[in-house]
Amino acid sequence: MFAAGFAALNGAKVLLLEKNRRCGVKILITGKGRCNVTNGDADPLRFVEHFGRNGKALLTALYAFGVSDTIAFFEERGLALQTERGGRVFPARGGAAEVQKVLQRFVEEAGVELRADCRVEHLAMTGGRIDAVETSRGAFTAERFIVATGGLSYPETGCTGDGYRWAEQSGHRLVTPQASLMPIALAEDWTGELLNFNLKNVKIRICADGKPIGERFGEAFFTRGGMGGPIILDLSSTIRDALASSKVTLHLDLKPAVSEDLFDKRLQRELAEQSNKNFCNALGGLLPRDMTPRFLLLSGIDPEKKCHSVTREERKTLLGLFKNLTMTVTGHEGMKKAIITAGGVSLKDVDMRTMRSKKVENLYFAGEMIDLDGPTGGFNLQVCWSTGHLAGTSAAPDCGA
Repeated sequence: MFAAGFAALNGAKVLLLEKNRRCGVKILITGKGRCNVTNGDADPLRFVEHFGRNGKALLTALYAFGVSDTIAFFEERGLALQTERGGRVFPARGGAAEVQKVLQRFVEEAGVELRADCRVEHLAMTGGRIDAVETSRGAFTAERFIVATGGLSYPETGCTGDGYRWAEQSGHRLVTPQASLMPIALAEDWTGELLNFNLKNVKIRICADGKPIGERFGEAFFTRGGMGGPIILDLSSTIRDALASSKVTLHLDLKPAVSEDLFDKRLQRELAEQSNKNFCNALGGLLPRDMTPRFLLLSGIDPEKKCHSVTREERKTLLGLFKNLTMTVTGHEGMKKAIITAGGVSLKDVDMRTMRSKKVENLYFAGEMIDLDGPTGGFNLQVCWSTGHLAGTSAAPDCGA
């Protein structure tokens, strides 16, 4: 939608072919329906650091249409935005549905012709150029073509990897698409008891065969079969790769701001102050109420035991639950729950100054089609806005690209 709209604004006659009955379906589920439209770090050089070794390839697109441009785009069209913890920028009201409406109006007002419920089946090529696209509603010809079909995650939204298939068939190298930013599965069968609250300001460390391979601080939550939330999503690709050859464990520190020694002293103080109370009533000041029953079971301490009778060994076990609650990772949710797809068209086959293919002279790519993926926090949608804008303006005739 971004690519089509900006191509039209720059003088192109644009036909947008949409597989679904309406555009922007996947937008509606982003951020659990809130839609984290971008991240507030407007410095392009800092922004691209979040994308690892491929990040610098995004700089041209980001300088042409960056974070401040994205914020202005939506606010100028009546959608107020607000910045929350971690620089995450959300609509101040209405969430993802309002973002989708803004994009729909943008496409219409730019003069884009939309053909919805139109499934592209094949790119017809001659001599290194696309001549036409063959669809469920006939063939369409054009001078230039932009493929912005997204990745493979949440296939029910229409993201079934069509664009990757066309890219490969037209001679592009493909970095194997993999699920990224997804919840994980745990061996422990009690996580479903703890669905009613978020774990805030916690630290999670991931180990493969006992060796640390990743660590994050922030928010997470338990699911019926494991864990999700921002820090889990950001660690999920590391977990995915490690599971192929290692035993993976997750270590949860519920009190990362306090050293183990200091927290042990706090436990001793809590137990002393409630000396004559039953142990089951002693954790209220340290845990959310919903977690207490599970902690009692995991500690192995008799709930009816008086606090003054809790042994040093039992207290050390309790300390370990707070500072190093260890769980076994058994898998991840895969494409059905992944927020994005890692991999895609190799950046070696894309001129990132224009988003034009180096293999097919009248083909452009944008968004998840290319091998660029970042962490949670609005970074990946900014890639869509920036590359969509650059593809659209580059493909428009006035640009001479």
